[in-house]
Amino acid sequence: MLDRVFGWREEPSSINPVRLSVPQDGAPGIALALGGGAARGWAHIGVLKALDESGIRVSMIAGTSIGALVGGCYLAGKLDELEAFALSLTRRGLIRFLDFRFGRGGLIGGLRLSRRLAVELQDIRIEDLDRRLICVASDAQTGHEVWLDSGSLVLAMRASYALPGVFEPVVCGGRRLMDGALVNPVPVNVCRVFEHQMVMAVNLHYDLFGRAAVLRMRAEDDGLHEAGAAGAPAASEPRAEASAKRREKLGVTRSMVDAFNIIQDRISRSRLAGDPPDLSLQPRVRDIGLWEFFRAEEAIAIGYETTISRIADIRRMVEAHALTVND
Repeated sequence: MLDRVFGWREEPSSINPVRLSVPQDGAPGIALALGGGAARGWAHIGVLKALDESGIRVSMIAGTSIGALVGGCYLAGKLDELEAFALSLTRRGLIRFLDFRFGRGGLIGGLRLSRRLAVELQDIRIEDLDRRLICVASDAQTGHEVWLDSGSLVLAMRASYALPGVFEPVVCGGRRLMDGALVNPVPVNVCRVFEHQMVMAVNLHYDLFGRAAVLRMRAEDDGLHEAGAAGAPAASEPRAEASAKRREKLGVTRSMVDAFNIIQDRISRSRLAGDPPDLSLQPRVRDIGLWEFFRAEEAIAIGYETTISRIADIRRMVEAHALTVND
């Protein structure tokens, strides 16, 4: 079965018609703002499964980065296939999806990933979905926030998750588009623009750093750099402690990840403070690394359990809105 999940086989395969999710007629729905977060974004699958099982209708999705990927697959009726794909990933298996390219704007071209997506989603266009989908990206040259609301579903999702330095930017409409998380990590405002009165956000950055603290400290070298360069501990500290500190020294990859986490956390706080959702889910996924896509089972379970724990609140929000409309 897995040989057909997101194109494990290179040769073309027959694809069943797209199974669009049809909402219950007349049922009030909520708009979902699905945030970015790389591998942590598999939690969105658990969120959507819990909502479906609980009979909560989703009327619109605005997605950033992996939020756009999961949201797009959900509205295209391919969430089960995406889940099977995510659960099939292993630490070694990730290599088959990486096409390393240097000097072209990213370490990974992303073409292998997009080909796998295209096998399942083929020629689906955003406007053909039965509910509205907005994929948020950013313009690499101007920094403008870009909302992709029509055209190729696969291209829109690729543009939304094109993380700078990792994936190549996507050329679309004469613009070089990059990860939307650079400008709008949790796109609540997108749902508001389309006049949705019930907006629920899924914020994957909430517990990354805790409170936004400001620290004052003296600028003094603690001797770690010299100790690491010389290969021996500083005289003022035990050998074991110095060794532990050296292991924690930041490499290029770790620095990129930490920088991205900080950007996501700070921008999310700022944007959500100015335009808060009606209800926010905060799956506790901080222990899952940005690139640990092989931990999908754990992330999906966290998203599911977080949503189930708030189902009563979500239902109260929907019921309160229904009463307001009826009045």
